[in-house]
Amino acid sequence: MPQTASAPLMAVTGSTLVLSAPASAPRRRAARAPGPYRRLFALPGTRAFTAGNLIARLPTGMFGISAVMMIAGQRGSYALAGAVTATGLAATAVVGPWTARLVDRYGQARIAVPATLIAVLGSVGLILCVRTHAPSWTLFASCVATATTPNIGGMSRARWTHLLRDSPAAHHTAMSFEQAADELCFMCGPAVAAFLCSAAFPEAGTLTAAVLLLTGMLLFTSQRATEPPVSAPRHGTSPLRAVRPLLALFLPLGLLFGSMEVTSIAQLGAHGLGAATGLVLALQAAGSCAAGLFYGALRPRSLRTCLITLSAAMALPWAAASTGSLALLALALLLAGMATAPTMVTAMSRIHAVTPEGRLNEGMTLAVTAIFAGISLGSATAGTLIDALGPTTPYALPAAAALLALLILLTCQPVRLSGTTRVP
Repeated sequence: MPQTASAPLMAVTGSTLVLSAPASAPRRRAARAPGPYRRLFALPGTRAFTAGNLIARLPTGMFGISAVMMIAGQRGSYALAGAVTATGLAATAVVGPWTARLVDRYGQARIAVPATLIAVLGSVGLILCVRTHAPSWTLFASCVATATTPNIGGMSRARWTHLLRDSPAAHHTAMSFEQAADELCFMCGPAVAAFLCSAAFPEAGTLTAAVLLLTGMLLFTSQRATEPPVSAPRHGTSPLRAVRPLLALFLPLGLLFGSMEVTSIAQLGAHGLGAATGLVLALQAAGSCAAGLFYGALRPRSLRTCLITLSAAMALPWAAASTGSLALLALALLLAGMATAPTMVTAMSRIHAVTPEGRLNEGMTLAVTAIFAGISLGSATAGTLIDALGPTTPYALPAAAALLALLILLTCQPVRLSGTTRVP
């Protein structure tokens, strides 16, 4: 009778009967534990709302350049195009926090969908006004209507915070992914918009962005299982009072972004490489996107460490531009971009930590508003310095903005900004 594989083998050695153990089966390779992002998207519903979030977020990087190319192409005035887009940005800074407050109070699906419809109608109105050569004031009125666009990034972060409220490590990974998604959309959005406006027709960028915004928002808000619950407002829970110390940090960070972009455009234009501007700026965003994903797999660092690193990295473009080497400048911008994502992830986590429960979307929108204000200030300041000093010296402005943010953290609010981050 043949022996089974599990039975011991018998052998005779002299007069001794020996039982020998069966040959051991080859060891199976231990299954590799899933990575942090794989575990993140294994949660039910997360892939669906993230898909809608990315579709609706891409237009964020498309609307500005689409409007400029559309208006300038039809009206022949960059001054008018810039004034219209600046008006829309200012209106968003005013209306955005109120829209976010309504989202927190009544729910994402109930508020975001009608707010998006108003914004889409504003975009369509802008297209029609430009196409029919309507009076200039109609362009401003249409652009103001787009200010109701909900903060899709804030709503997505609010969902992650609700789902991962008992897992700080996973929450850090989710916030890093969201920052990488921001960078990806700002990297791809302008390129897609510029291609559509130039290859198809001037209104194609704005029209496509409006369709993507509405489609993505409908898909995002249809995922009701992951939507955070609404909560009645409580007396004394205004997020503005809670996040005000942090807004002083987000303002110079926005100044950094705005001045870096304008100065890079001027620097490349001075070397006759204006056509490569989009590629170089995309390289900077790609560095930030990659760093954001990598940072999400690591243990969170302190905001002070991130700002010190950012301050050192922002000196690199200034030094590279001084050499006149475009290759060094591109590498410096890549490295500078890699320092921004960890800083933004950590700073936004502080917003989560101090914002009252049930007001998270409003708190994050206030932070975004401060960034927009800083971007506007940085763009205007850099433009003035470029006209007066040339395209190289203004690279000192992003480095100075990073140092200012670090100084604010170390001296102005040493107690309120150094507490331990919690997940709401």
